[in-house]
Amino acid sequence: MTITLLDGGLGQELIARAPEEPTPLWSTKVMLDHPEIVRAVHDDYFAAGADLATVNSYAILHDRLQQFDLDGRFADLHRTACQLARDARDAAGRGQVAGSLGPLGWSYRADMAPPAEEAAELYAEIVGLQAPLVDLFICETMAGIDQARGTLMGSLGGGRPVWLGLTVDDADGTKLRSGEALADILPVLDALPPAAVLINCSIPEAVDQALPVIAGFGLPFGAYANGFTRITSDFAKGSTTVDLLQARQDLGPAAYADFAEGWAEIGASIIGGCCEVGPKHIAELRRRLG
Repeated sequence: MTITLLDGGLGQELIARAPEEPTPLWSTKVMLDHPEIVRAVHDDYFAAGADLATVNSYAILHDRLQQFDLDGRFADLHRTACQLARDARDAAGRGQVAGSLGPLGWSYRADMAPPAEEAAELYAEIVGLQAPLVDLFICETMAGIDQARGTLMGSLGGGRPVWLGLTVDDADGTKLRSGEALADILPVLDALPPAAVLINCSIPEAVDQALPVIAGFGLPFGAYANGFTRITSDFAKGSTTVDLLQARQDLGPAAYADFAEGWAEIGASIIGGCCEVGPKHIAELRRRLG
C-alpha cells in the first residue's frame, strides 16, 4: 500500500521560529509579519519527504480576523498563504498543495461553531478563493458532527477532493471532542462523502482507538496526531494563546513513528503530523514508511 505522507504541524512550528510571543491569531500573525518563515517551514517539510504542503489558512477566518481589525485582508491573506505553499512545492519540484479549512468559533469546541448551513456559506467563500490555487482541501480539527457537516457542505462543491479531519477526545478516542460517538458521523459521510476521512490533532493513543472505527466507514483513511500532553480546559475557552498547552517530552521522531507504523498496519494510507510534530518527525516517517 502506498502511503501519502502529509507534512507536520504548521502553527506550532511557525510560532517556535517567530521572534514574537504567540497571539490568539496564531500562525496568521506570523505570516503577516514574517512570510519568509512560512515559506521556510514548507520548504523544510518537503525536504523531509512530505508529499504535500498544507496551506497556512487554518485561522484565516472572519471571526478570528475581526477581533484584530484585519478582516479587510481576508482574501489577500488566503491568496498569500496559498502562494507560499505553491512556491515551496514548485521549488521542491514535486508534491501537492492542500488548502486548510479550520474550525469556526474555536478549535476543539464544536459548540462554539455556527449552525451547519451558516458555516457552509463561510467555508464556500474560502473554497472559492483557494480552489484555483490548491489541489485538494483538508477540513481540519472538526470536533462535532454538525460542525463536520457544515464544512463538507461548504467545500464539496469546489471542484477539488476534500479530506475530512476529525478530532477526538484524548481520553476516549471513540468519541469526538463534542462527546458524540465517532461512529455516529457515518450518516453525514454517506450523504456528503469526502475523498478521505482522517483523525487529527488528538494524542496518538486516542488515534489508536479512533482508527479502527473510521476504518469501517469504507473510505480511504488516515491520521495526523498532535504532540500536546492534552488540550486544557483553559485553552478551550477560546481567544487564548498556545502557551497554555504543553508539548510532550516522550514523543520524539522514533516514538511517533512507532505509532504511525501501527496505523499503517491497519490500513491507514494518509499519515502525517499535527501540532508539535515537526520536520524531524516527518523525515523519520518517510524513512520508516517509504
